[in-house]
Amino acid sequence: MTAAPTGLKTHAVSRWLAENLPGFAEPAEFTLVAGGRSNLTYRITDAAGHVYALRRPPVGNVLDTAHDMGREWRFVSAMVGTGVPVATPRAHCTDHAVTGAEFTVMDFVDGRVLASVEDALELSPRARARAGEQTVEVLAALHALDPDERGLPGSRRGFVERQLARWHDQVRATGVEGAELALFDEVHTVLAEHVPTESRGIVHGDYRPGNLSFAPDGTIVAVFDWELSTTGDPMADLGYLVSLWHEPGDELVEGADPGPTTVPGFGDRAAVVSRYAELTGRDVSGLGYWVAFHRWRSACIAAGVRARYLAGVMADDGHLERIRADMAAGRLLAEPARRALAEAGIS
Repeated sequence: MTAAPTGLKTHAVSRWLAENLPGFAEPAEFTLVAGGRSNLTYRITDAAGHVYALRRPPVGNVLDTAHDMGREWRFVSAMVGTGVPVATPRAHCTDHAVTGAEFTVMDFVDGRVLASVEDALELSPRARARAGEQTVEVLAALHALDPDERGLPGSRRGFVERQLARWHDQVRATGVEGAELALFDEVHTVLAEHVPTESRGIVHGDYRPGNLSFAPDGTIVAVFDWELSTTGDPMADLGYLVSLWHEPGDELVEGADPGPTTVPGFGDRAAVVSRYAELTGRDVSGLGYWVAFHRWRSACIAAGVRARYLAGVMADDGHLERIRADMAAGRLLAEPARRALAEAGIS
């Protein structure tokens, strides 16, 4: 067995898998998969050549409910047999004694995750067009599912009400203060005063090309990262996707990198919204609110990520240097959300 990567007691995990995952053969090799700033993901190759993915929360400074492996397990399991592709779930451990936290294990899915311009350039123009279409088609398939029929009844309390309360509490727990906290509070108040009439469905919560795995032809082979999933208004997912769907020439948030959709072939935001409306029949006229809401929520999540980096519980991947530069320049995380509200005419 190889040396244990950060956050994993490989001997204990291997023993647990041998006892709880049919067909798992020891010894196994464990490798931390780079790229995530939320839950940690590891590649496991057992002695029989089977390859799995294991996911667990970060090793420290974790906000309550923000890294819910039980939630991820329930939602991924509910997607099996639907038109929404996921990695086949295999095992879920709730015993913190094994490796310090809950974890889930699923089949490892080979594919290309489009987290950057460089990733997108690896696809042909035809495959990029297919990837853009698939991104909308799979989202529409997710939103066509009935949460009750999939065993995901969830809360009947309004989605926005729940989310605003949850993330407002959690951003305060990160230690944000001063002008930055005041802006988080300001945007929260405006969003709370303009909550739209909501419908109900399954919301992934982090649906974007960086959480999708694509085959070489642009077909989606798996949707990842379900720890934020819930029941609520499906427009929340569309607003989030559109808020991150960069186009060539976009003015980006200070310090942000251009997204994969700036590469020619993916189509523009208008095409995404139009195709979604066509596939689902939903009214998308109030999308501006959801874009602003998700920029605020993303800022809350970024505050948690920043706190973990500053606390020294994340791997040194160069992101800490950018965080310190942004803080030194006085850049406020919630500023994009305030701009989105103004663009939507909400004040």
